[in-house]
Parts: sequence; C-alpha cells; structure tokens
Amino acid sequence: MNLLPGEAAALLYLAAAVCFILALKGLSSPRRARRGNALGAFGAVVAVLTVLLSTDFAGSNLVVVLVAIAVGCVVAVPAARRVRMTEMPQLVAVFNGVGGGAAAVVGIIELAEREGRAVPVVATTATAFAVFVGATSLLGSLLTYLKLQGSLTSRPIVLPGAGPLIALAPVAGVGVGAAVAVTGNVWLGVVLLTLGLAFGALLVLPVGGADVPIVISLLNAFTGLSVAASGLAMSNTLLLVAGTLVGASGTILTMAMATAMGRSVAGILFGALRGGSTAGSTQVSDRPVRRAQPEDVAITLAYASKVVVVPGYGLAVAQAQHTVAELVTALRERGVDAVYGIHPVAGRMPGHMNVLLAEANVPYELLVEAAEVNAAMPSTDVVVVVGANDVVNPAARTDRSAPIYGMPIINADEAAQAIFLKRSMRPGFAGIENELLFAEKTQVLFGDAKDSLTKVVNALKQV
Repeated sequence: MNLLPGEAAALLYLAAAVCFILALKGLSSPRRARRGNALGAFGAVVAVLTVLLSTDFAGSNLVVVLVAIAVGCVVAVPAARRVRMTEMPQLVAVFNGVGGGAAAVVGIIELAEREGRAVPVVATTATAFAVFVGATSLLGSLLTYLKLQGSLTSRPIVLPGAGPLIALAPVAGVGVGAAVAVTGNVWLGVVLLTLGLAFGALLVLPVGGADVPIVISLLNAFTGLSVAASGLAMSNTLLLVAGTLVGASGTILTMAMATAMGRSVAGILFGALRGGSTAGSTQVSDRPVRRAQPEDVAITLAYASKVVVVPGYGLAVAQAQHTVAELVTALRERGVDAVYGIHPVAGRMPGHMNVLLAEANVPYELLVEAAEVNAAMPSTDVVVVVGANDVVNPAARTDRSAPIYGMPIINADEAAQAIFLKRSMRPGFAGIENELLFAEKTQVLFGDAKDSLTKVVNALKQV
C-alpha cells in the first residue's frame, strides 16, 4: 500500500534533487564543504524514504529491501568512520565501484523482469548502457583500490595484445548492447556484463600508480552515467538527475586533474601501451645529501622571514597534520610569514591536503594555491617539503624524458633554502629522483614526519 500519492512523491524527489545540486555547490568550497556534505546526505535520506513510502512492495519484498538497507549500514558506517585519511581514496574507489555494480545488477534484473514483454527500445538501450558501463566501473574501481592499497603493483600491467583488446572491448560492447536493446534478452545482458568487466580490467591495469587518482575520478563519472541510464530505463527522474550530476562532476574533475598534471586523459589511460606512463619505481637512491638535525631546521626556520610548507602524501601517512599546524602556528607567533603551499594533486585525491589540514583546524586563508605560491617563491627564505616529492620535482620543467614532464609544480627550487622531511630516499610515485634533494641549498631531515616535526617544534621553542 502506497502511503504517499504520486504527486507528493514527485515533489519529494524534486526536493532531494535540489539537495544534491546544492550539495555539489557547497562541496566546491572548503568553507561550505561540511554543510554541503550534510545537505547531500539529507537529500539521500529523503529519496530513500520517498521510495519506501511511495512503492507498493509485493509479498516479502519490503522485508528484503529493509534487510539490505540494514546490512549496508552495518557494513558501511563502521568502515567509513574508521578509515584513515591516507585510505580515503581507497574508500572512494570501493564506494564508486559498488555504485556502478549496483547499476549493472539492476539492469540485469530489469532485463529478466521484462523479458518477453514489449518494452520501448529507449528503455532497453539505456539498460544495456547501464549494464556495460556499470560493470566497467565496478571492476575498474576495485582494481584501483587494490593498486592504492598495495595489494596490486602500482606499476603498469600491460597484458599481451592489450592495445587491440582495449579497442575491441567497447566495440564488442556496442554490438552486444545493440542486440540487448533490440531483443531484451537477459543472457545477452550477462554477456554484456562480462564484456564490461573485461573492459574495466583492460582500462585500469596499464595505469601507473601516480595516475590512479585520476582514473578513480573517471570511473566515478562512469558510475554516474550508468546510474543516469538506469533512471532513464526505469522512468525514475531522481536517478536520472543524480546520475547526471555525478557523471558531469566526475568528468569535470577528471579534466581538471589531468590539466593540473599537465597530461591528457588519453595519455594517462594509454601511456603505458607506448611506454609513457609512470612506473612507480621503488629503487632507493644512494647519492649523498646534506642531512639535517631537528635543531638545525628549527634555527633555520626561526630566523626566516617567509616560509612555505608544502604537504604531501607522506604527511598523511604519518598523520602529522596537527604537528605541522603547531609548527606553522609557532612560526607565525614569532612574526614569520608562514603559509601552506597546496598543489592540486598532492596526496592521493583532489583536496586531500585541504581536508587533512582542516582536521587540524588550519585557517583556510593560510592554504595558498600553487600559482600564488610560485609567484612568491623567489622571495621565500625557506620551503619545507613534508612528504611530497613529485609536486616539487624540477624535472617536470626541465627533463623531457621524465614521466611528469609538463606537469605544473610548486617551484620549491626557487626558494633560498629547501628542507625535505622524508622517511627514506625512495622516489615519489612517478618513480624518478628529485634533483632538488641533492642541491647545495637543500637539507634532508630523515624520519617519520610526525616525530621529526615534533622535535623541530620543541627545538624551536628553545631558540
């Protein structure tokens, strides 16, 4: 029995869609991100309740739906609350894959229920699209999770004949999808699902570790498009609107990230096929560097006028955001103009450093974007690089053979002095050495970033 009439349900769906749009608007600014996230969650709750109250569930289907929701909450809520900031991209990848997989499974169920009945070709075409693209997102996202988690090598995996297979898979998908659209046959839908899974694997395996976050964003767009197609197939306006929003925002984000890295999306996806993708080398350099002690770093910083701190993934690994915030606060109390230089792709996902530093209550006005930081870098006394490497590597400007050549970076080499906080001499995700480490102006403080920064802060208080 429906507790909500159709008109009321339509209005609530519209309200949920507006919440989703306003949520995206809020997420475009760190100042409004928390409110935007809450608004999006509220819209999702409204949408789910509307479905439950406006649908006439047959037999025991309502119990199945409620049990599925309960199981999902039991699994997802603890996982989301316990995940560390360093593992947030993996969580995003898994959630994204689950969304694409759900769209694919719903498509198969729709084909099974409608088989033998007259169904508009538009609906079956949308269903076929949802099955193929959703399956691609599912397996592709799971593989990005494994790469980021370290369970699968971050080096590109190029299978024999990968190039022709990558070209053939979508062509075959279009052919089988056309057959599904015409016949509505569920077994052809299963074949299409298999092709989508294969294409997801072929698309992601050749991608190097440094490029995986961009692929996650691209697969997020795929998931959105598959959900939008499901909405079209089932005449559900909310799914259509929400999926379109996710697809559009994921596409825009993918293009923005690729631009920030000075790469094309095609080069990121298929660079390894011609030997041009990042390799994720783990070779440790044995070249000598100028080693620093915490007391040396404290003195250098205490007598500087302008300091820029460049955070990276190593900061997230060490969970040192509170300690680096304490350092910058101590410097500013001494009259030092200390700010954070934020590269758009530092860390493992866009905004990673912004969110990390927001956890430490760092004022947003101290987070300075790369272009503005670079303009002031020649007048900067000290740049402190905490767990970053590729985003300050001058090879991006000078070495045409480097995999990061052309990527906009923070020009740390233009500062008077550079201090690197590193665990070891392992290269960054791009797998190449950073020549700035070996420059006369550079000192390297080895150790866990949190421990090293704590020692520097304590030493600074004694200066």
